[in-house]
Amino acid sequence: MLCSLQLQAQGNTPHRILVLGDSISAEYGIPAGTGWVNLLQDNLKKNNYPFALFNSSISGETSAGGKVRIANLLQQHQPTIVILELGANDALRGFPLNTSYQNLLQIIQMSKSKGAQVLILGMRIPSNYGPEYTKQFASMFIELNKNTKSALVPFFFEGIATKQEYFQDDGIHPNQEAQIILLNNMLPALKKLLK
Repeated sequence: MLCSLQLQAQGNTPHRILVLGDSISAEYGIPAGTGWVNLLQDNLKKNNYPFALFNSSISGETSAGGKVRIANLLQQHQPTIVILELGANDALRGFPLNTSYQNLLQIIQMSKSKGAQVLILGMRIPSNYGPEYTKQFASMFIELNKNTKSALVPFFFEGIATKQEYFQDDGIHPNQEAQIILLNNMLPALKKLLK
C-alpha cells in the first residue's frame, strides 16, 4: 500500500518534508488518516510551520526498494528534509546488514546531494534473531548517523516496544493508540531541523 499524503504549503520557502518508510509510516492496519505522519501534519499546521508534507511510504518496503525510488522522489518533491524510516523489513527477511547499510547510506547521500537534511528513524529487532545480529542492527543506524552527520531518533519504538497493548494482533505493527507516541518520539529531532 502506498500512502500518498500531500499537504501543500502556505507562505514563502516552505519546509518540504518527504517521508520514505514502510508499513509503520503507511498506516498499515489502522484507519486512514490516523497514522503518525498525519498527526505530524496536524502538529506542524497547528504550530504555523510553512511546510509541504509528502508521505511516500509503502508497506513491505525494504532499503533496496527505497534506494530504487529515492532519485525520482527527490526530483518530484524537491524536499528540504527527508525522514528515513526503513530497514526493519530487511531484518525480518534476514538480509545481510552490510547490504542494508549501503542501501540506506546511498539514500542519505543522494538526499544530501540534493540539499535535503535527513532524519533517520532508528529501529531495533527482537532478540530471537540472535544477540549479535540484534546488536549490529541497532548499531547500523548509529553508524549511519555518525558517518553522514544526519539527525537520528535512536529507537522510533521507544515506549511501546515492550507493551503489547500498543500493537496490532500480529505483534509487529503499532496500533492507532501508539501513533501519538511515535509522533512524540520523532518530533523533537524534526523540529531542530525546522528552525
